[in-house]
Amino acid sequence: MSTVTFDTLKFVKTLEASGINASQAEAIASAYREASADQELVTKKDLQIELAPIKAELQVMKWMSGLIMGGVIALILKSFF
Repeated sequence: MSTVTFDTLKFVKTLEASGINASQAEAIASAYREASADQELVTKKDLQIELAPIKAELQVMKWMSGLIMGGVIALILKSFF
């Protein structure tokens, strides 16, 4: 899993620029940093690793359904010709 860096100073400055006083802006930034610190982010690589077995199973199911359809079509053609 990966982490995201969080620029608290920039966040505080943005809040101050919008009219929030400095102590409130710092409290909000601190609360946000603590709340987001426990989160784990998923990367594309993580998703690829987790979805690989599902993709493999889907490939097998595609082949099986193709063979079954071929067999059904063969039986239908055999019954008419």
